[in-house]
Amino acid sequence: MLVAAAVCPHPPLIVPELAGAAAPELDELRTACARAVAELRAAHPDVLVVVGTAPQTRVYGGRSAGSMAPWGVDVRTGHGEPTLPLSLTIGRWLLDDDPDRFQAVAADASPAACLALGRDLAAEGRVGLLVMADGSACLTEKAPGYYDPAAPPYQEMIVKAVAEADAGALAALDPGEAERLWVGGRAALQVLAGAAEEGHYSGRLLADIAPYGVGYVVGVWR
Repeated sequence: MLVAAAVCPHPPLIVPELAGAAAPELDELRTACARAVAELRAAHPDVLVVVGTAPQTRVYGGRSAGSMAPWGVDVRTGHGEPTLPLSLTIGRWLLDDDPDRFQAVAADASPAACLALGRDLAAEGRVGLLVMADGSACLTEKAPGYYDPAAPPYQEMIVKAVAEADAGALAALDPGEAERLWVGGRAALQVLAGAAEEGHYSGRLLADIAPYGVGYVVGVWR
């Protein structure tokens, strides 16, 4: 069963070497993510999996490497040649250690497929998930996806579900609306929802910010 989960975003600028002089702007986010990872580890899961949205669904070994070179600086995590997509690269950077494996889930995966993947992960024993999930990138006029009035309420729905450990609310996220509102973590959040279906969890919100018009939420489920 799922014993704990941490939800964190995966903006490249969370890595200080990429942010440069702007690095202090995300200090709050880095601190919150570090706390979430620490609480996830404190649950002592037997299996630790990093889940993140990517172009396709596939599994990577726990020693897999990622690089931030496509975003400007070749900061590396893991071992060997970089193969991890952005979300899992940031997850490995936050962990600063090897998980048991990385699970990529396709950005266009159906809710049913995401939920089924989560159920399969939770069936592996005492499982902990580090779920890498950006929110909407349409929260302000300067956001990457520009402003959409539907984005703030959709983002609030995600924040509330993370804060309250509401797997049902995450399972109900509409993929078409998520795509339109540039919600980068919809699929990964629905994997979490599937993993949490059979348990009762308490949630705690550690951060809810949108410094660049993109929703970044950090939370812990136990």
